[in-house]
Amino acid sequence: MKRTNVVLDEDLLDEAVRVLGRKTYSATINLALAEVVRMRKIQEMGKHFGKGLWIGNLAEMREDKLSPGRHVHERKTQLNKQ
Repeated sequence: MKRTNVVLDEDLLDEAVRVLGRKTYSATINLALAEVVRMRKIQEMGKHFGKGLWIGNLAEMREDKLSPGRHVHERKTQLNKQ
């Protein structure tokens, strides 16, 4: 743990204690800091979407192919059900 002196908005601190339901100022500040860090990590996750996480050929994947071990009549039965 690190001890430090900080100047805080007293009304805001009191509201945070009430809203977060902590008994001490230290517990309130630690929870608030943890929440800010958690939220920032969540916000930054969006930067990773669409950044090459999946490698493949979507057109090829969408082609209608029989998987190994399946018979042509099984596929025809499935098509007739649609």
